Amino acid sequence: MIPTLLVIAALGVACVLYGVFIERNWFALRTHRVACLPPGSPPLRLLHISDLHFRRGQRRKAAFLTRCGRTQPDVVVCTGDFLDAPHGIDVAAAAVHALKPSSAALYVLGAHDYYASRPSNPFRYFLGPSNKRPPKGRPLPWYELVEKLSQEGWRLLRNEATHVPMDGLGPVDVVGLDDPHLHREDLSVASPRSNGGFRLGIVHSPDAAPALAGLGYDLILSGHTHGGQVRVPGVGALVTNTKNIDRKMARGLHRLDGSWLHVSAGVGTSGYTPFRFACRPEACVLELVATDEDATPA
Repeated sequence: MIPTLLVIAALGVACVLYGVFIERNWFALRTHRVACLPPGSPPLRLLHISDLHFRRGQRRKAAFLTRCGRTQPDVVVCTGDFLDAPHGIDVAAAAVHALKPSSAALYVLGAHDYYASRPSNPFRYFLGPSNKRPPKGRPLPWYELVEKLSQEGWRLLRNEATHVPMDGLGPVDVVGLDDPHLHREDLSVASPRSNGGFRLGIVHSPDAAPALAGLGYDLILSGHTHGGQVRVPGVGALVTNTKNIDRKMARGLHRLDGSWLHVSAGVGTSGYTPFRFACRPEACVLELVATDEDATPA
């Protein structure tokens, strides 16, 4: 009995060490082909990053973003949580400098851009989304982040609908929502479909994705879930920290009421839970093509 318990304990320790020291820094650059553009449209290369959670240092994470920049994207979208602490602002701004899209760099804010991470019990996520309680983290100077990203050519969409010029497509209908995890989204800015052009929805938490799909947005980008952060092979994510998205949609590309939803597993983790298991940190190149071409199966 005792040898068996010792083996189980050793395996547990090995899994923790692997998750902390290996997998959370084992960055993956994935590619998906998404048939979401109007028929006859030229392809568009979109780089989706999320949940960077920058703190001081973290050179490997910054080097990974440099690698992402070599994909030569037409559009870069970050779905929030650039930060994890106040001293991450300069680090995040310097890291995204390597991303030079030909058309646009767009972003929304997440809860950790407004509030710093704090120590907490990770098992509470099994009780439901953490937004049941008001935020208790230290407020962050998010406006300083916005100023620095603006200097890098990035555009914040904070409960804003606009038209963004994109190579080969002309002005694209884009809506960016503030974080639903903090109940700051304003869906009234998102309009129902009125034409046959491509429409893009951007939001940190995928909790707003069903509503955006119902309004006819062709592609919805979000993050927040960290892909579950801990996944069981053959089972998938154990939690999502959301209320409107099933666990099977915690990461990756999915069909949602006629729309495409891409949920990023994120590049970083909270500084107080620096651990991933069977859920590598990632950035994704989405090769957008016309609807009459093949796409990655959902």
